[in-house]
Amino acid sequence: MVVRMRTVLSILCLVLVAAGAAMPGDSSSRPYLALGDSVVFGFINNAGYEYGNPENFVGFPDYVGRRLKLNDFNAACPGETTGSFLSETAPDIGCRAFKVLAPLHVDYPSTQAEYALAFLAKHPETRLVTILLGANDVFLLQDFCMGDQTCFANGLPQVLATVSTNIATILDKIRDAGYKGIIVVANYYSLDYTDASGTQITELLNQAVSVPAQAKGVVVADVFTAFYTAASVAGGETCKAGLLNASAQNQFTCDVHPSQSGQKLIARAVDAAFASAIRRMRE
Repeated sequence: MVVRMRTVLSILCLVLVAAGAAMPGDSSSRPYLALGDSVVFGFINNAGYEYGNPENFVGFPDYVGRRLKLNDFNAACPGETTGSFLSETAPDIGCRAFKVLAPLHVDYPSTQAEYALAFLAKHPETRLVTILLGANDVFLLQDFCMGDQTCFANGLPQVLATVSTNIATILDKIRDAGYKGIIVVANYYSLDYTDASGTQITELLNQAVSVPAQAKGVVVADVFTAFYTAASVAGGETCKAGLLNASAQNQFTCDVHPSQSGQKLIARAVDAAFASAIRRMRE
């Protein structure tokens, strides 16, 4: 999901960045390619010198890889939008700046899409591709509107339409590259299920992501429902349920990124979607 890069970049400027992370060795077996944004990356706000080593950030692909006995390659970039995933000129919320100042889990100079296609060409035995994108498109609109709710309401339909188009394009590119394996598209959790307006926006985003996936026969990991169920112990408050990272400023509030409990919950949703896709292939 979104990473508020203004604060992050000011911290990163103080970081002595380690050498960029290299693509894991080509001899790896049972590859799994994870694509997406800061949620996939395992991002933590205000992590200071930890940004110098991407191993400090554990996202759900790590758990999926362990559970399914796959070797995960996490290509996620904090601040990535569906547009910047595809194009070096499309707006993002800090992905390009992050890549300049700190290493990702894997290193690539251009777009995440180009890395993905090159990876799949080099690793035709890839067992799984997961995609989680779209939230930063909405946050980009929020930043543009600067709190103007009319501006946001007027702009949201076009943003969601663009998300759908871009997700369809991403899936087409992956299939056109010859990849015939399992793709799982994950949807998003609500930051607070007691917030009716915010939750509705998340549901609209999830629809924009899910419709092109389902149209192309791609299974969707239902993260939204998984978090809803888990948050019920806290009356629907995702933060109080321990599913989001605590804020550095106030440990009783949360930012938008999942805690390790949240990351494990996303992993279980992906595992269930993967199992569903396996069953479909056997029918």
